[in-house]
Amino acid sequence: MNKNFILLSQIFMTFMMAAAMSGLMSLFHSGPTLEWLKGWPLQFLIAWPIAFCLTMVAWPAAMTMAGAVLRAQAGKSAPQS
Repeated sequence: MNKNFILLSQIFMTFMMAAAMSGLMSLFHSGPTLEWLKGWPLQFLIAWPIAFCLTMVAWPAAMTMAGAVLRAQAGKSAPQS
C-alpha cells in the first residue's frame, strides 16, 4: 500500500470515528441539549488528533495481530499429511 494512501485513509477514518464517538458519548452523557451541541465541536477537536496519533501505533499492531490470527487459522485448516 502507498504511504500517502495509508496516511490519507487514517486522516479520514480518525475524522469520522472522532466525530461519531465524541458526539455519541457526550450525547449519552448529557442528552440532546443545546449545551451538548455547543460542547461537541471542542470535544471533537480534542479527540481527533488523539485518535490520529493512536492509529499510528494501533493500526500496525492490529495488522500484525490480524495476520497472526489468519496464519494460525490457515495452519489449523490445512490438511494433515
